Amino acid sequence: MNAAVRVTPHPRLTVTKEEPASYFKHHPTIAGRSDPLFSDDAFDLIHLTSRGLPRSVNNIALQSLIAAFADEKNIVDESSTRLAITETHATE
Repeated sequence: MNAAVRVTPHPRLTVTKEEPASYFKHHPTIAGRSDPLFSDDAFDLIHLTSRGLPRSVNNIALQSLIAAFADEKNIVDESSTRLAITETHATE
């Protein structure tokens, strides 16, 4: 017996630019960091490149943190984020 499978489109879950920025600003304060961890330019670039998709936001942010650490920077800036985007998009 064949059962028809009904596939319904599901809208993409996206986030606004402010949502991840707020999240990434708040959580380091819980860990005791008083100064920003990401520059505003980095947030803008993460949101633009990720198109607001949470998984992409997280992947780019994580790779940006790694790039900044490797360059011994105290803040994730636009150049660290650009490098991270190059790395994450090379593997997709």
